[in-house]
This record gives sequence, structure tokens and C-alpha cells, in this order.
Amino acid sequence: MERVILHSDCNSFFASVEASLNPELKETAFAVCGDPEFRHGIVLAKNEKAKKYGIQTGEPIWKAKAKCPKLVTVTPHYKFYKEYSQRIFNIYCRYTDLVEPFGIDECWLDVSGSVNLFGSGKEIADELREVIKKEIGVTVSVGVSYNKIFAKMGSDYKKPDATTEITVNNFKELLYPLPVGDMFMVGRRTAEKLRSVGLVNIGDIAMCDLRTLERILGENGKMLWNYVNGYDYSPVLPFDYKEAYKSIGNGATFKRDLVDFSDVRTCVFFLCDKVAARLRKHNYECSALQVGIKDTNFQTIQRSSQLPSPTDLSYDLRNAVLSLIEANFDIEKEPIRSLTVTGTKLLNGDQVCEQISFLDLDYHKKREKEERLEHTKDDIRHKYGLDVLTRCSFIHNEFGF
Repeated sequence: MERVILHSDCNSFFASVEASLNPELKETAFAVCGDPEFRHGIVLAKNEKAKKYGIQTGEPIWKAKAKCPKLVTVTPHYKFYKEYSQRIFNIYCRYTDLVEPFGIDECWLDVSGSVNLFGSGKEIADELREVIKKEIGVTVSVGVSYNKIFAKMGSDYKKPDATTEITVNNFKELLYPLPVGDMFMVGRRTAEKLRSVGLVNIGDIAMCDLRTLERILGENGKMLWNYVNGYDYSPVLPFDYKEAYKSIGNGATFKRDLVDFSDVRTCVFFLCDKVAARLRKHNYECSALQVGIKDTNFQTIQRSSQLPSPTDLSYDLRNAVLSLIEANFDIEKEPIRSLTVTGTKLLNGDQVCEQISFLDLDYHKKREKEERLEHTKDDIRHKYGLDVLTRCSFIHNEFGF
């Protein structure tokens, strides 16, 4: 039996939520923008009126306002975006339990087992659009197809508030004339490679010799050839499916540059507290660390190191991170704009064993003390809220925590 897969994509999600919260915004061109004060002064989302001025997601605010001087800018409200996203996903779950999120504002649904209850794939898609518009105040575009890739292409094909059905009989007609850059999973660099050898449209990829495509793109060439020819059999995963983490990290772009090691210590403590808390929450310990450092010239370096033993303690992480930074970056020559700390080579906390050395019992006693302290912090924050307990150095800091 042919599968019936939907891909639902909220139209300009952040902007749609803001307009739902403040209906007056619907009457003007507006964009949801990061805060320039925190050096995130770019367009995150824009409404249809702003799109008509050629405003692009990711461009600086000053550039967007040059295109549309009367553009209204709105500060993002992530709490509401998460709330609206959850409400929309709850609607999807009325139709099937096979609901696979793909970011905060889009997902796949396998409704193969629901068509006898709710009608054809297109009928379910149209009903979803109306229900979400009525109950949430947000519009969605939905692709209907027999696999996930074409369903995703369908939701992108026509916007806003539209249903596009891509079938075995019409996918060549609809998709093959499109430029290669419109193909799902084809990024800018891959598109440039394809165009450089004369593969301009999606149909050119389908008609290209498979071995030639593999020479151009390696293993990805075979995957792309299968996708454009409709050979995608990947399942839609259940909504409650949790894939094992491969890494856990946190990063921040700071309100001001870090200019000395004291600044670095404060910010490393903040990031390591976040990473360690998330490791404990998901019952992981990391046995290696990776640090990403972006300087004021937007140059990024990444360094990694193996830890002496697996850990989920901020105490261990911050010592390792500070050593990495001190050994690989001269803060006196170049200030730091942003930092990322990532725990890698994760192990399930229930399976971690540690060999205790009789030669360094003081170290292990200190770790035990730190472990009790950090677990106590977790309990207090879980009961009273994340902001109830923090380091003194984080209060009224200059970095934008």
C-alpha cells in the first residue's frame, strides 16, 4: 500500500505568532529581529508585507530598513513560540501518532492509517490548515506525497496557506523544472558544484549518470539521485521518539567582547553550568570536550581534548575548557566575541565506571563534594525554577546572560 505522508510548515512562524499576539501588526510590514544590543541584529522572520520589499531572513536590520524605511521591528518572544508550537503539534496528534518534528515550526505526519477515518491525504491537509488557522491563528502550508522528501518539497512549493500534492504521476512535472538549489538537502555549495558541471535543474540530476554524480558529490551523490527519483523509504518517527544524543553543548555571543582571562572565566563558568546541567538531565556523562572560539574578526577556531574520566560536573568541564582556551588562544591579542562548549563522546550515566586512585584521594573527595553540590542545585532549580539559584558573578553581568 502506498504511504500517505504530509509535511506541514508554519508560514513565517515567529512573525505569525507575533501577529496573533498583536493583531495590529497585520496592517504593516514588520520583522522579528534579534537584539542589536546583544549583537544579534538580524532578521529572524518577516510577514508577507515585508517580503514584498525583498527583505531576507538572516540579513542585518539596517539592510532591511534600507529596503523598507517604515519597517516595524519586533523583539522575539521564544516562550510564546514554544507554546504555540506545542499547541500545533497537539493538533497533529489528533490525526496520527506518527508525528516527527523537524524544528519548532514544521513536521512530517504519516497518515496512511488515518485515511479511512479522516479522508484522503489532501483532505486531511486541508482540514489541518483550517483547524490550525481557526484555533491557533497561524497559517501552514502542507505537502502531501508518498515519501518524506517529496512531502517536504510540497510544503515549500506554494506558500502561504496552501496544499500541494506530489504524486508518482506528477512529481517530474512539478519538481524537475525547479533549480537544483530548490531541492531539499541541497545547500549553496552543493548547488554551486552541480551547476559547475551543467546540472542546473532538478531534472538534470535525475537524468545524470549515477556514477558521475557519485564522483561529483561522493556518497551524497547516490543519496541525492535516489531522492530526486522518488526513492525515499525513511519512516516517520513517533512523536515521543527520542534519539540518543551524540553531543550536548551550549554557546553564547556576548553583549561585549571578552578582553581578559577574568571575563573568560565568568563566561566559561556560565556555559559549563548549562552543559553539565543538561548532561545530568539526560543521564549522560561526556568523556571529551570541544570548545569553539569566535574572535572579533569572525574567525572561529575549534579545539578538543579527552577528559581524564567521564563526567557530568561543571567543576570538571570548566577546568578542562579553561585549559584548552589558555593553551590555544591569546586573549591579550584578540578579544573573544562568542564561545561554545560541547560535551562529546557521551556515555550513559548508568554505565559509567571509574577507577579511583589511592594516590589522589583528595581529588576524589573534592569531586564527591562537587557532585553533591551540583545535584542539590538541580533539585532546587527543578522545584523553584531555573533562575532561583545562580552564581554571584552572573548577577548584573556585562555579558548578556
